[in-house]
Amino acid sequence: MVSKTRLIVSDFIVSIIWVWNGALIKMFVFKVLQMGHDSRGEFMRQSLTVVSPFFFAFLGKVTKGASYNPLAVLSSAISGDFSQFLFTIGTRIPAQVIGSITAVRLLIDTFPEIGRGPRLNVDIHKGALTEGLLAFGVVTISLGLARKIPGSFFMKTWISSISKLSLHILGSDLTGGCMNPASVMGWAYARGDHITKEHIVVYWLAPIQGALLAVWTFKLLFRPQKQDEKEKLTGKTD
Repeated sequence: MVSKTRLIVSDFIVSIIWVWNGALIKMFVFKVLQMGHDSRGEFMRQSLTVVSPFFFAFLGKVTKGASYNPLAVLSSAISGDFSQFLFTIGTRIPAQVIGSITAVRLLIDTFPEIGRGPRLNVDIHKGALTEGLLAFGVVTISLGLARKIPGSFFMKTWISSISKLSLHILGSDLTGGCMNPASVMGWAYARGDHITKEHIVVYWLAPIQGALLAVWTFKLLFRPQKQDEKEKLTGKTD
């Protein structure tokens, strides 16, 4: 019970740090370094964005699994037992959402000029398809890295970071390329459009469906590693 409570609190805190991380990187590049929104400024911002996941991967190790993204915890919960699934959707994801909302509220109070977060720039159908495909891609990559590179912290984090950045760039002009329902919820709540059809369909239903499809597809294409190892041992015995 204590470990679960600690994990919920960690999710809440890490979600706050994640929202602030993205905002502070933009402020550092465009305000402190006074770079414009040209190729130099965007290169610096994206370079810092690539490095920051190492810090969050480290936090995940220290806290024994804390996460800022509902898609990450949901994909692992689907592969676990039913009690883990209920714990994830009933406590961990709400903690991430509340953490994101709190972070955005603090950001806006501290830096009113910070902006209002990602917005949908296409119709609802294209937006839902975009976020669904991005979620499918990011979850598939995460599952593949966990299977193929189980022990390499640096290599796994580096590939994951580059992949997420590439997917983000692909969807940034359409939906913001978020791939994080909790983070988008924080900004949408601040704007007052968190219960609109566009927000729920594009930034919640579509990514969750994409994540579920990725998990199920991965299970169909790849057998669990324990099963593979068991069959190898059986073959050696024979």
